[in-house]
Amino acid sequence: MRIVSTDAAPKAIGPYAQGVFATGGEMLFLSGQVGLDPVSGALVDGGIAGQTRRVLANIEAVLLAADMQKSDVVKTTVFLKDLDDFQVVNAIYEEFFSGHRPARSTVQVAALPRSALIEIEAIAVRG
Repeated sequence: MRIVSTDAAPKAIGPYAQGVFATGGEMLFLSGQVGLDPVSGALVDGGIAGQTRRVLANIEAVLLAADMQKSDVVKTTVFLKDLDDFQVVNAIYEEFFSGHRPARSTVQVAALPRSALIEIEAIAVRG
């Protein structure tokens, strides 16, 4: 097991790693990311659209720190404060992955850390 950490994504706000490699370093499990700015540590402005873009940028930063890319993502789980935001999130998500189609689950939750509107976790496999 190898821990992945980068200053290009927000530091963990609890006792967990940004990412962990497993099975010989081929599978990367990314902890859920919320729309925190990695420099200020504050939630970004822009509502669900702004937070979704920041979440995906944070995921990409962790992937890059692990020498991986978006196309290595095989599964995501999207946690939304309000499922009414699904269409906005879906459009930004589709643009981010630009044709790549990881498996995905989306659920509505009662609350997220730091009162975020969205959190996304991911699993990536090298190659």
